[in-house]
Amino acid sequence: MTLATTLAAETNENLAHISNVLIYSAMAVYLLAFFALMAEWLFGSRSKVARTAAALTASGGAEAAAAKAAAPAVTVRAKGGTATLERTEAAPKVVTRAAAGSRDVPDGPGAAAGDEQGDLYGRIAVSMIALGFLVEAGGVLTRALSVRRAPWGNMYEFNITFSTVAIGVFLALLALKKNVRWIGLPLITTVLLDLGLAVTVLYTDSDQLVPALHSYWLWIHVSTAIFCGAAFYVGAVSTAAYLFKDSYEAKLQSGGTPGRFATSVMERLPASASLDKFTYRMNAAIFPLWTFTIIAGAIWAGDAWGRYWGWDPKEVWSFITWVAYACYLHARATAGWKGRKAAYLALIAFGCWLFNYYGVNIFVSGKHSYAGV
Repeated sequence: MTLATTLAAETNENLAHISNVLIYSAMAVYLLAFFALMAEWLFGSRSKVARTAAALTASGGAEAAAAKAAAPAVTVRAKGGTATLERTEAAPKVVTRAAAGSRDVPDGPGAAAGDEQGDLYGRIAVSMIALGFLVEAGGVLTRALSVRRAPWGNMYEFNITFSTVAIGVFLALLALKKNVRWIGLPLITTVLLDLGLAVTVLYTDSDQLVPALHSYWLWIHVSTAIFCGAAFYVGAVSTAAYLFKDSYEAKLQSGGTPGRFATSVMERLPASASLDKFTYRMNAAIFPLWTFTIIAGAIWAGDAWGRYWGWDPKEVWSFITWVAYACYLHARATAGWKGRKAAYLALIAFGCWLFNYYGVNIFVSGKHSYAGV
């Protein structure tokens, strides 16, 4: 082995140390974002979050709300002897519930509840999240540079990359002007837990890969797996929110009175129809990429181990996850399985992915077990 080859194989301890510092710094920034998100929810005016309740409990119920939306107030102005109509008040945005049954409900105003102070805290939170994303991405990059390879050789590296991509998906959806800022609080909470687990339980020193992982397929297969997981996670958060919001709307429609806390939170979220639609679109868009991930892994296995499929635990659970999401998409496309039934399937599918992510790597031994975890 030449001297140049030996140096290339060594770990750059300085860059590895910088990576660790950046990851801890990102956690500190995310913690500040967490407090700002809490302030957004707490200080958003509760007097401005009653649109959903009004739509469900007003005289005439949902039909009255829909009729009001269809007939906004108008005024008549004369211009040169010609009468024209002009809207004086924008009609509230009404979406139709995608599940079986009829319930027209407007989206909530968001975590800030339409309040200027709450919105200020929310904007600060998004800025902190963006800063934390850049810092954490720097930590992932320096980790990769420290050993001159893709930073996905063990569970620690997979965790820090996964949380970075999850934040990136969230920021991308915000940039596309999607109504997802409410996801910020559960996202940052779980990212902090994920990073806490990474730096304590899963931490592994920066080192070289085992020979089987030295392949360009590492960049293709693992990068798509991480991106799919991040998108599936966002879809799972939306699914859980849908189940809570659907129950809340049903309770109001039946004449029930939810608790004060539930009212304050639920009325700020998008309508259950919006959440249901967002979840379906997210999972449907990512499912083909997850299919590609499994195919790419099989091709890589053929190159590394001389067989495309060997029923390794990781392969088995990747396939189980694929089947679970395929069942969800099929059920969601069938009229009788829209709404809550399909949502339960979506959560089961994400549970399969989560076990494939943590459970298989930590508790089950197989060909995918590298560097301890």
